[in-house]
Amino acid sequence: MSSSQYVHERTGAPAVENAGSGMPRGGARRRKPRYARSGGCMRRLLPQALVVTFLAGGTTAFVAEDKAIELSVDGRPRILHTYADDVTELLADEGLRVGAHDVVAPASGTALTSGDEVVVRYGRPVWLTLDGHRRAVWTTARTVDGALGQLGVRAEGAHLSTSRSQRIGRAGLTLHVRTERSVTIMADGRVRTVRTNAATVREAVEQAGVTLRGQDTTSVPPGSFPRDGQTVTVLRVTGSREVREERIPFPVRRVDDPTVFRGTEVVEQSGQPGLRRISYALRTVNGVRQKPRLLRDEVVRAPRTRVVKVGTKPRPGSVRGADHLDWRALAACESGGRPDAVDASGTYGGLYQFDTRTWHSLGGSGRPQDAPAEEQTYRAKKLYVRRGASPWPHCGSRLHG
Repeated sequence: MSSSQYVHERTGAPAVENAGSGMPRGGARRRKPRYARSGGCMRRLLPQALVVTFLAGGTTAFVAEDKAIELSVDGRPRILHTYADDVTELLADEGLRVGAHDVVAPASGTALTSGDEVVVRYGRPVWLTLDGHRRAVWTTARTVDGALGQLGVRAEGAHLSTSRSQRIGRAGLTLHVRTERSVTIMADGRVRTVRTNAATVREAVEQAGVTLRGQDTTSVPPGSFPRDGQTVTVLRVTGSREVREERIPFPVRRVDDPTVFRGTEVVEQSGQPGLRRISYALRTVNGVRQKPRLLRDEVVRAPRTRVVKVGTKPRPGSVRGADHLDWRALAACESGGRPDAVDASGTYGGLYQFDTRTWHSLGGSGRPQDAPAEEQTYRAKKLYVRRGASPWPHCGSRLHG
């Protein structure tokens, strides 16, 4: 179709096959106009010719703005025709949004010409734990292998939580990587160096052919992450437990008692030692005995306080009618001269073998065998004044020599 034909189809004006022929469209011959009217016809055709020329030039400009561009989005290329002037306009026309972590080449705003290639690579978040350190990174790679290359992670000999061919979606993924490291293990007098991607020191030790038994441990925590170039010493530990029992001395409490003669002490409550049980952990590390470690210290039995009555009562004078008697001879006969003597039945006690009831009737307190010898003699003289020598039927005669 000629330019004039394109114009006529759009404007609806009759097509002109040959402006000078005077032939009507459709082949019907038209009368040749007279010369006098030919000027008027030319005047009518001139504006139409100008319009045809103008529109023909516009078509040429319209065609010139159409560009063939190769657009690749995340590795998927396609050819498209666009009237966009630059990369930014092209992306907007295609509904492609890009962010700070995405890559566009050439850069946004770059002018376009037909035949250009525009590449868009979307960023993908990766939550990476590398040798125990966790961080969030971004990558435009579409596989784990590509991401490791972009991030500069040495993957040879490394342990990966997923395969290297695993694709990374726009939502990203979580990735754990343990690179291969050199670790030196010192155990049982030998040195072993291993290349390992173990997650813990314990695993690295086992990979070196060393077994930890019982209480064995390492110079660094067995559960810690092994570092490149690290030296780990295996500690062979044997241990036992020791329990010791110790006596706890009982305290003594002294109480003044006005009913007991001065210089006299009476034990009101006997004391009893307590008992403490102490547990220790004993360890030997690589044959060297360590300082015992206290595990537990418990009181098994609390001590019982000893209570002593201290006499404050003024000591009595002599007992009239009894001072001249031989009290030493009577005491030797009754108790062998021992103030704390007690008979086999436990009924009588002291120098003069008082029973408790008689002792208390004479003003004594506690047990007679616990009182000083002077007090016992004083009470015996008082008893003699009351009843004579009858309380001592077998030894009473000794009083008179």
